[in-house]
Amino acid sequence: MATTSLANTKSKSVIWDWLTTVDHKKIAILYLVAGTLYFVQAGLMALLMRIQLMYPENTFMTGQTFNELLTMHGTVMLFFVATPLLFAFMNYMIPLQIGARDVAFPFINSLGFWIFFFGALLTNMSWFFGGGPDAGWTAYVPLAGRDYAGLGLDFYVLGLQVAGIGTLLSGINFLVTIINMRAPGMTMMRLPLFVWTSFISSMLILFAFTPLAAGLALLMLDRIFGAQFFIPGMGGNTVLWQHIFWIFGHPEVYILVLPAFGIISEVLPAFSRKRLFGYTAMVFATIVIAFLGFMVWAHHMFTVGMGPIANAIFAVATMTIAVPTGIKVFNWLFTMWGGKLTFNTSMLFASTFVPTFVLGGVTGVMLAMGPVDYLYHDTYFVVAHFHYIIVGGIVFALFAGLFYWYPKMFGHKLNEKLGIFMYILFAIGFHLTFFIQHFLGLMGMPRRVYTYLDGQGLNAFNYISTIGVFFMSAAVIVLVINVVYSAYKGERVTVADPWDARTLEWATPTPVPEYNFAQTPQVRSLDPLFYEKIHGDGKMKPAEPIAPIHMPNGSIIPFIMSIGLFILGFGFVMMNMENAIVSPYIVIGLGAVVTFGSMIARSVKEDHGYYIPVEEIKEKEVS
Repeated sequence: MATTSLANTKSKSVIWDWLTTVDHKKIAILYLVAGTLYFVQAGLMALLMRIQLMYPENTFMTGQTFNELLTMHGTVMLFFVATPLLFAFMNYMIPLQIGARDVAFPFINSLGFWIFFFGALLTNMSWFFGGGPDAGWTAYVPLAGRDYAGLGLDFYVLGLQVAGIGTLLSGINFLVTIINMRAPGMTMMRLPLFVWTSFISSMLILFAFTPLAAGLALLMLDRIFGAQFFIPGMGGNTVLWQHIFWIFGHPEVYILVLPAFGIISEVLPAFSRKRLFGYTAMVFATIVIAFLGFMVWAHHMFTVGMGPIANAIFAVATMTIAVPTGIKVFNWLFTMWGGKLTFNTSMLFASTFVPTFVLGGVTGVMLAMGPVDYLYHDTYFVVAHFHYIIVGGIVFALFAGLFYWYPKMFGHKLNEKLGIFMYILFAIGFHLTFFIQHFLGLMGMPRRVYTYLDGQGLNAFNYISTIGVFFMSAAVIVLVINVVYSAYKGERVTVADPWDARTLEWATPTPVPEYNFAQTPQVRSLDPLFYEKIHGDGKMKPAEPIAPIHMPNGSIIPFIMSIGLFILGFGFVMMNMENAIVSPYIVIGLGAVVTFGSMIARSVKEDHGYYIPVEEIKEKEVS
């Protein structure tokens, strides 16, 4: 039998509570903290690289160090910053926006986070064992093969393999949650756009991370066990890695940018005081983007020599994907058109996102033309393009979402004056850094180089680009100050809906109780909370009588299982270590025992959760 809440409320330490939690809201905050720490790490690496490129023939660092920073900056930003920060909002908001009390699989939710966290940790262990991976974040072979890349690449391969398992688990969990856990009346065509984009992104994770896992497994077999998948002299094929990587790599852009689109589609209606223009078109545009996203991977390979027919096919497919993206842009503009706009920090980031992302998209269409790509491909033009998508798109959206949802997540608002100051610093710094790089690319500056000669006309633009990074770094420092200041002095939020918003998360009390909704809400329209404000009494109608609420128990098993995978991965890396203190087979065996032992423990242990009694629910709702 499941226990009652009173039996579950034994005292436990704060650390133990966070290590064992399966509450989707706490896991969201864990993702937020982890992603922020890695954001600082990746930002510092970018700053160091730009200092090296600030002057011609600079000797601030060696080429080897630059290559390691370049590789880890891209790897950390894409896998360990953008993904967890988006997962933070997805974890927190999806159950609230669909009227659910939790995600479908709370245990797997916790497991997904801890596996991701220890995978990221394993990748970063490379710094303590001779230096980071140095073959670029795409790890192209043969440069990433055992003859050229050192031990750092083994940490890259095994770390991403472990972290990817966590991401896959989370993607499956989100899919099942959105399909099965919706409140009565919440049809698919009433889902908030953020939930829709998260749903499509989770489908992409399912289909894109599996080829990455396969590719990393083949690369591991090549590097550690002497296989020959990517060694031409032994009958392998180096271009095969590029196909495998980009079949993952291009959908990965949409895995990240679609939830960012969703955030923008929540913030703009809220602060335009209008419903989202063209909701149905936005949904179908999202689906079309996901479908086409798997058909354009080889536009990263125009210079490989696939031939004119293949290049033409992928060029046309790449240009086609601009159509559904353009639909979204016009819908955002029409949402703001004629609205009663409130330009707070969240809205500033969201509205700036639109033209910034358009500029990144325009340069993407330029790069989609095969013959033109031959000129641009290995220049800073490409660096500028994808940073306009990744930073100008995803990071701007993340900041918009942070300022928008912060009161619901933490019970107080971030300071608006500090927020606007941070926005100004970040926006100026971003465009100073990356807009200039388009011209550096057109002037012929190759990417992935750690120095350049004087007298080539590149000095001034490189200097300006580096100054921009200092502006962005200052903006992040202001954000940290804002978070700390607001925690003590910020405006406390006790009302459910401080923004007069439209969606269901703003119908829950602030702070959100562990069970989210005392009674499952009845959804009667798109924008259900706004509908009740107009046609009801401003509160959601319950779909059920108040009754004891079943909740899952916390578990330490996800944490232990993730440590087991970490040890297992480290053991495989040790197979390429010289003079290892312990036999790698012992470490692999230990990791396997911990991992599979945790699985068995989870299988045999009956855990029925606990119930929160009606009296306790009523007491919390009244207070």
